[in-house]
Parts: sequence; C-alpha cells; structure tokens
Amino acid sequence: MASAAAEPSAKDMRLVISASSLGTVFEWYDFFIYGTLAASGIIGRTFFPAGNEVLQTLLAWAGFAVGFGFRPLGAVLFGYLGDKLGRKYTFLVTITLMGVATAGVGLVPSYAAIGMAAPVLIILLRICQGLALGGEYGGAAIYVAEHSPPGRAGFHTSFIQASVVGGFILSLAVVLLSKFALADVWASWGWRVPFLFSILLLAVSLWMRLKLSESPVFKAMKESGETAANPFLESFTYPGNGKRLFVALFGISAGLTVIWYTSMFSVLSFLQGPMRLEPTAAQLITGGSAIIGLSFFLFFGHLSDRIGRKIPIVAGYALTLVLMFPLFWVIGSAANPGLAEAARRAPVIVSGPHCGYDPFAAKQADECGKLLDHFSKKGVAYRTVPAPAVTVSIGGQPVADTSPAGLDVALAAAGWNLAPTVPPVGNIAIIVLAILALMGLSGATYGPVAALLSEMFPSKIRYSSMSIPYHIGTGYFGGFLPLISQYIVARTGDPYAGLWYTFAVVAMALAVTAWGLKETVAQGAARR
Repeated sequence: MASAAAEPSAKDMRLVISASSLGTVFEWYDFFIYGTLAASGIIGRTFFPAGNEVLQTLLAWAGFAVGFGFRPLGAVLFGYLGDKLGRKYTFLVTITLMGVATAGVGLVPSYAAIGMAAPVLIILLRICQGLALGGEYGGAAIYVAEHSPPGRAGFHTSFIQASVVGGFILSLAVVLLSKFALADVWASWGWRVPFLFSILLLAVSLWMRLKLSESPVFKAMKESGETAANPFLESFTYPGNGKRLFVALFGISAGLTVIWYTSMFSVLSFLQGPMRLEPTAAQLITGGSAIIGLSFFLFFGHLSDRIGRKIPIVAGYALTLVLMFPLFWVIGSAANPGLAEAARRAPVIVSGPHCGYDPFAAKQADECGKLLDHFSKKGVAYRTVPAPAVTVSIGGQPVADTSPAGLDVALAAAGWNLAPTVPPVGNIAIIVLAILALMGLSGATYGPVAALLSEMFPSKIRYSSMSIPYHIGTGYFGGFLPLISQYIVARTGDPYAGLWYTFAVVAMALAVTAWGLKETVAQGAARR
C-alpha cells in the first residue's frame, strides 16, 4: 500500500477545502438551477408541449430526473479516469463540462420557437450535466479526504457536503436577484440569466482549482506503480468490495439523498404548489432555512470524527421515519391556514364508476378524469368514491355546474382561497423551524458521508468504488424523487402522499445500514 506524503499545513488545507468546496458549490448550482426554475413552472412552460399544466410540470421534472439518471455513467467514466490519471485533472474536466452545458440550457429557444427540438436539446444538455456531476462529487470528496490529517476527515469533508446545500442556496439567490433586477422581462427572457451566469462561475472555479496540486495519496500510488489496471473492473472483484458497494448504494446513498431532496426540493414544491405560497416568498423561506441549516452538515461531520460515522447516520434515518410526516403537517398548517382549514371543513369528493386519472395524458379519457385533472392543476386535495354516476361534492354540498368555471365558483363559495399568499411572520417562523428540523435530519445522514465513503474503499480503486454506488443511489433514488412524488400526489389528490416514497426508501436504507455498515473511523484511513 502506498504511503501518503507529509501532512499539509493549515494554509494548504484551507486552500484544498476552499477550492474543492467552491467548485462543488458552483457545480451543484449549475445542476440545481434547473430544478429551482422547474419548481416555479418556467421550465415546463418554455420547453415542453403546451395544453396541460400538470403534464408540463411532470415533463420538466422528468428532465430533472434524466440528469440524475446519467450520473452513474459519469461516475464510471470519470471514476476510471480519476483512479488512472489523477483526482485533480479529472474534476477540472467535470466542472468545465458542467459549466458549458448549463450555459447551453440558457441559450436553447423555446418550444414555441423550434418545437420538439427544444425538449430534445434540453434533455441532451441535462445528460451532459449528469455525466459531469457523476465525476465531480467523488473527486472533490476524495481529494479533501486524502489531504486531511488523522481525526479530521469528517470535519474537513463536511464542507464538501455543505457545498451541495450551498449550490442549492446559490441557485435560489441568483434566481431571486435576477427576478428583482429583471422584473419586467423575467417571464420572457430574464429567467435565462441564471443559466448564463454559470460561465462566470466556471471561470472562478477553474482559476482556483488550477492552483491545486495532485492528491498526495495518488502521487504516492503513481510513484510506486500501485495504481489499478482497470479501476472499474477491480471495484467489483476486489475482496469484500461487493458488500461494501451494496451497503454504499442501498444503505448510504439512497437514504441520505431522499432525505436531502425531501428537505429542500419537496418543501419548495410543496410550498409553491399545494400550499399556494407566492413563489418568491417560498424561495426566500426555503433558501433562508437552508443557509441556517448548513451548520448541521459541519456539526455532524465534526461529530463523526468523535463518535464514528455510523451512529449519526442510523439515528438520522430512524428519526426521519418518525418525524417526517409530522413536520410536513406542521409546514402545511402554518403555510396556508385558510387552505388547510378549507380542506378540513369542505373536503372535495369526486364520485364515479371508474374514477381514473392519468397525469401524463394530454386529455383525460372520461368525465371523472377531467374533474380530477382540474382539481390536480389547482392543487386542491380530493378524495374519490365509487358511485354509479359522476358527481362532485364540496363540503357535503353537491355541485350542479361541474364545468371548470363552475367548480372554481363552488370552491370559492366553500372557502377555498387559491390565490398565492404570504404567511404572517409568526407562521413563517414555524415553517422555518420545521424546515430546520428536516435539515438537521439531512445533516446527520449527509454530513459524515464523504469521509465515510472515502474510508470504505481502498485507495487505488477509491474514486470508482465511491462514485459508482453514490451516483446510482443519489441519481435514481433521489433524482426521480420529485417526479415520483409529484405523480403520487397527482394520482391521489393528497399533497402529503408523495412522502411515502421517501419513507419507503429511508426504511430500506436504515435496515441495510444497521445490518451491513462497519465503522470506518481510523487514524488516517482515507490517506492510505
């Protein structure tokens, strides 16, 4: 086994952490800016076929998921290069690819201008983003871990974990500033500015990362001729690595990513969608909570250096299963009390012989489906009941006019105020506290993970072995979360039903982690 070089100085570590973390912030900004604007409906309206708002939203989230779906391929490609050619130059390539692809999204003409070529181009650019992200995270995390002195890897790599949140915060901040500065043209072309802003971020990232030297662990391996001949193949054949890959995928990556996306993207979509918050207010509340919640990632990374990596992760999973639904109920009640009261006092019930609803259909097959489609577009919770004839009741009162206009009149008469709203200050404080609780759960399960995954795998196949399960887990379990959860909500009419996806994945992750994860904290484990 190659030995590591001398420990870097405090000044060197600050450069390593700042350059790696800022690059990760910018890379995740590039990836998240799409999701931030998808949540507001701009992506769906601009790039996907018109005529069905729910379908546009689902297609926009499908584009979000496609980027995640290609992350594992990026992990294979750039993991191989990282183990063969080095950590530094590999994540220079990934950040360049990400920056160029993100700027490209801002230059694609609308569906109205070029037809189906628009969504095709968007999907291709999302694929490039997914490939780039598949190589970025592992490179940055390993680079910091392999520089960290003994007993400090958890704290140092927690800055990489916090940088993921930082990318989300930066995406919200740039969107809000652009909306304010370009208010008159925001809807027409101003929203493209956050995508084009990535060119500036790319220039800063490259300038900082070019100042870095190669990882001391990789240099030692290279000098002693101990690099892997085929890192991808050896990741699956190295003794004991099969179980480690299984635990890293189904126990670590899958669980932490659905908690993180639920605490951020699901909250943002929940506030802007079913809870009818004014979009800017929802973004400020979510972004402000995320800024405060960054400290949880650093705290739990530091704590994992003291008590181990496994304890906070297992505890975070268990607490998520207990607290997730109650925390969202608190957010819903505080976000729009009038809407929550209307749902309790005047429930919407749609009756019919075959009340089926397909959110992906441009036009529903029957009358009952059309009614459900209308309520789903409005973000109105509903319940279906089998009956011989199609009817609608609101608050127990039959609705005679079931045309879209008639339904809107009946909803308004029953106290359903669907206009965008801003909660009072006291309620905002309650929402922030609930989001911070979710962020705490995410910090417990995410903060220690970069150090944990770096320590789980031998150095010569570390980039590949860490990146492959991480990006399969986060790419598929996490990347498809918005699409799956929104589909469940649309089919059931229950704004909280999408949380069952997160619950099921976290339950699986808890079982796998409790069974298969061995504690990895050791003196200099990541520097071997």
